[in-house]
Amino acid sequence: MQTVADIMDVAPVTVAPETSLEAVVSVLKENEVNGVPVVNEGGRCVGIITEADLVIGDEDGDLHIPHYIELFGGLIFLEGMRQFEAKLRKATAATAEDLMTADPVTIEDTATVKEAAHVISAKHHNRLPVVQHGRLVGLVTRIDVLDALARAE
Repeated sequence: MQTVADIMDVAPVTVAPETSLEAVVSVLKENEVNGVPVVNEGGRCVGIITEADLVIGDEDGDLHIPHYIELFGGLIFLEGMRQFEAKLRKATAATAEDLMTADPVTIEDTATVKEAAHVISAKHHNRLPVVQHGRLVGLVTRIDVLDALARAE
């Protein structure tokens, strides 16, 4: 049975948490990739950034303070503060750590290709950081998995 280790990119492009957003964009462009794992000094995959994280869509572009009512001297927000905080963090991001999706979905290098296909499908991801005991050892993409499955049949 073919494993993720058999099909993964063993030297994926990565960025550090303190990498500036300008540098992240340069890395994506220079390497012609649309996403990169964020890796700390210990080699752990602490996040992931995709092109979608770098673009604020029209509906996300309007950053307004959530509607609230005043009741008995206190404020009650009518919209979720988490969504507002996430938009604010994205709009003011300066580093990879500010913008990344923390604790990304990962897969172990010993997982089967079919297991990777299931995770990619269920989570709607195009790429999965491949880890071994929490440390990044590779990257597998949707096309890698599809190619491996097609060759297996």
